[in-house]
Amino acid sequence: MTLARRVVAEALGTAFLLAIVVGSGIMGERLAAGNTAVALLANTLATGAGLIALILTFGPISGAHFNPVVSLAAAITGSLRWREVLAYLLAQIAGAFAGVATAHLMFGEPLFTASSHARAGLAQMWSEFVATSGLVCVIWGCLRQRAEAVPFAVGAYIVAAYWFTASTSFANPAVTLARAATDTFAGIRPQDAAGFIVAQLAGATCAILLFRWFAATEPQR
Repeated sequence: MTLARRVVAEALGTAFLLAIVVGSGIMGERLAAGNTAVALLANTLATGAGLIALILTFGPISGAHFNPVVSLAAAITGSLRWREVLAYLLAQIAGAFAGVATAHLMFGEPLFTASSHARAGLAQMWSEFVATSGLVCVIWGCLRQRAEAVPFAVGAYIVAAYWFTASTSFANPAVTLARAATDTFAGIRPQDAAGFIVAQLAGATCAILLFRWFAATEPQR
């Protein structure tokens, strides 16, 4: 598959992902009549189901990363060439913003609006560290033994992580940047985004180091 086709698949898949995350957040909030738990549940189920469908659809084309930390991990493990990483990252970021704009247009919102949803503090950043390290562990662990299970494992993990992390599990720098441009249920204040991204990169790094250690050949005795 040519790089151009793979990059388009990454951009399109990431756009659909953000349209799902933001759109379901708007729909959930409007229908929940002020019940945040119901809105979050709607957002969670739509995101998990959407991820499964998108990974099954675009996985055979680009690997369905939709996430800069996943692309960086793929480059470290040799399944993505380093010279292709920047193209993947730019496609994911552009696709993420396109997805936000798509959701806003569907629900009659301004194309982009800086979020006022505060997500600051050590607990939030620790949540993103945990969420991202767990996501990378799930992907890497499944790829080593049961690659066909990755779409379902990732969808299930994200559904769980929405609820067991205080941050509702962004676990994705491209998603974080784009969600700073939506003043809706799924948003994050622009000033909080940098802390999330640093925590996500740190979490991914720890997961990569852990699985490289798992995969290392033990010395013979």
